[in-house]
Amino acid sequence: MNEKTNENSNFIHDFIDIDLEEKVYDHVHTRFPPEPNGYLHIGHCKAMYINFSTAEKYHGLCNLRFDDTNPIKEDVEYVESIMEDIKWLGFDWEDRLYYASDYFEELYEFAEHLIKKGKAYVCDLSQQEVREYRGTPTEPGKNSPYRERTVEENLDLFRRMRAGEFPEGSRTLRAKIDMASPNLNMRDPVIYRILKSSHHRTGDKWCIYPMYDFQHPLSDALEGITHSLCSLEYEDHRPLYNWVVNECEPEHRPRQIEFARLNLTYTVMSKRYLRELVETGIVSGWDDPRMPTLCGLRRRGYTPEALKDFCDRIGVAKTNSTVDYALLEHCIREDLNKKADRVMAVLRPLKVIIDNYPDGQIEYFEVENNPENPDSGTRNVPFSREIYIEREDFMENPPKKYFRLYPGGEVRLKGAYFIKCESVLKDPLTGDIKEIHCTYDPASKGGNSPDGRKVKGTIHWISAAHAIDAEARLYDKLFSVPNPGEDGREYEDDLNPNSLEVLTDCKVEPRLREASMGKGYQFLRMGYFCPDSKDFTKERPVFNRIVGLKDSWAKVAKK
Repeated sequence: MNEKTNENSNFIHDFIDIDLEEKVYDHVHTRFPPEPNGYLHIGHCKAMYINFSTAEKYHGLCNLRFDDTNPIKEDVEYVESIMEDIKWLGFDWEDRLYYASDYFEELYEFAEHLIKKGKAYVCDLSQQEVREYRGTPTEPGKNSPYRERTVEENLDLFRRMRAGEFPEGSRTLRAKIDMASPNLNMRDPVIYRILKSSHHRTGDKWCIYPMYDFQHPLSDALEGITHSLCSLEYEDHRPLYNWVVNECEPEHRPRQIEFARLNLTYTVMSKRYLRELVETGIVSGWDDPRMPTLCGLRRRGYTPEALKDFCDRIGVAKTNSTVDYALLEHCIREDLNKKADRVMAVLRPLKVIIDNYPDGQIEYFEVENNPENPDSGTRNVPFSREIYIEREDFMENPPKKYFRLYPGGEVRLKGAYFIKCESVLKDPLTGDIKEIHCTYDPASKGGNSPDGRKVKGTIHWISAAHAIDAEARLYDKLFSVPNPGEDGREYEDDLNPNSLEVLTDCKVEPRLREASMGKGYQFLRMGYFCPDSKDFTKERPVFNRIVGLKDSWAKVAKK
């Protein structure tokens, strides 16, 4: 099981310590480099946390840089959402906001530098032909027939590519490395392609764009990055990263270090799959509270503190593994338990009429807001003759050891009185229970036993005269199996048909009409909820269930 990470055991920090000790660098400068082609998800949260927290540990700097080199997939919408997510998590790039597109001219000059050194050439092979010439992991590739073009010819063609003389896809600029390398990334990779698309920042100024593996190390170098921290899938790209830096000879030489990416049970992280979920209407949008996107988690009610605690607990490893979703839920419970006010809300209401309580009388009972936070204070909750309780808190024919309300049975209304069920009123047509009639013990005021008798059941309630109508959306995991799409299945086959239940007839405390956006509340005995950031109104409050009260991870952790 994962415990909170000891900073001394972080292998990234160990590498940095050695670099500082050996004076490879005299400071630490990292960067978080998202591509603005989608919304950030919880996997990006781990990368963000590692980069920003590492810089903070060493009193260094962390840049935000958008690696925006593919105008077909990128949009300013994603740029804005990413910046919002980073700020929400509490990270600050201060005045260090950059874009790879800031460096297009410098990157072009680096490319010409490679051509002049005989380390790059213009290739006329089609995309399919490049794949065919590339070879396989066990067989070497073949040299392009255009590999031995002269420096002069390559410069001329590359400049004409920039000028827009050639059709899209007709030519590329490739690094001249080794077509027999056991690392396929080193087999003369494409470093520039013709792409006649307008860029969200540079417009139509460019019709050639650098490839990620070319611009990324050079953008790091141009920004003076010391340690380029990235996920493990880039480990095979590190030789190319180093080759680009060494051959282009920028002033600064960053070092790439890889860490294991975050894999989470009951979740898909692929941008393609997430996009399909949105575009096919399986979810309501990128911010659907079932999505692993940061905007979805924020709307669900997850807190920045819980997400950072989660990242801290899973640690920084060199080997890929999958983290149990229950740990993420445990982190949010631990955070909300300390700061979420306790409130009474009835999700599936059943009316109770207390026959011997004075008609028209209203009392107010003082209840604590959060027993885990002594500074949270108390509030007054109204009580009247007619109340609502949870439908599941009453059974006409209960099993043994059922300690809630039943005919002839007695329960404690939290903070109020003891009540005893005297009769049940049913719908004559359907047989459904419409309301139950009870009597109360005036001597049990405050929920205290007047004569020492034991009442095992305590249930929550809402005064019917004061209840606010509300909607509750009960979210669960989007997938029903830990590893969606495993064993040859399509990920759609593993969707959880019960990932969302909408209850439209809920009753909540009057104070929840003024519920604060972004604030979590514990609905007593029902779970943690927050107001929905899109649909909540004072006239019609809508609450999302963040997480239930049952903590399976805590039970596992104790074993």
